[in-house]
Amino acid sequence: MEAKRKTVMITGATSGIGFQLAQDYIDEGYHVIACGRNEEKLQQLQKLDPKATILSFNISNKEEIHDKLSTLEFIPDLIILNAGVCEYINDGQIDSDLIERVHKVNFFAPVWIIEFFQKKDPLLNTHIAVVSSSATFIPFPRSEAYGSSKAALTYFINSLSTEKLNSKLTVINPGFVKTELTDKNDFNMPFLVDVDDASKFIIRKLKSSPQEISFPWKFMFILKLIRMLPIDLQIKFTKKLSKN
Repeated sequence: MEAKRKTVMITGATSGIGFQLAQDYIDEGYHVIACGRNEEKLQQLQKLDPKATILSFNISNKEEIHDKLSTLEFIPDLIILNAGVCEYINDGQIDSDLIERVHKVNFFAPVWIIEFFQKKDPLLNTHIAVVSSSATFIPFPRSEAYGSSKAALTYFINSLSTEKLNSKLTVINPGFVKTELTDKNDFNMPFLVDVDDASKFIIRKLKSSPQEISFPWKFMFILKLIRMLPIDLQIKFTKKLSKN
């Protein structure tokens, strides 16, 4: 009798870290539920594994997310909420529509997805991992929208971890990973990590269900040292960086 395959659902599975994670989990023998909007990339994943499940939906729309997730006949063993977007604020000029767009994808979408599965099973017993960011450690210029959305996500998951839940919860804080998203950046990205290495590192670490996964370690060490400084010194430091 064939053993039941473990299942993993990945949002943002059609680009960057998510696309690489989906391919690597297929290679590891998982039943992958790939979520995204790029039909061509979704078809590529299904060619790698014809039994893979593909779900196409607008990650910014709660009703559409819940409608598509309701087609699943089971709750995945592992849920990786990876979908993310980055838009920058220039010269401190607030654009509330931009901030709302970023928060819908980076913060509210994970909340909506967790809410869906909890309503489906109040005793939800699965591993939920969210991809946050090292940008949450200290304030960075132009990151008012992106950084605040990821900081909200990190706080939400860590706070949820204090509740009496059956689910295991993990926050993933990548540094700079070479993807389509970071290719658009017009600034220096120290300790840039290849997406293949990032994916394999995440998969290996998730097996022990830690509360936090942060990498690369040298970059994290520097950021966490800076975070120990008073906030006014942190701001002076990042202001100086932005002028270089």
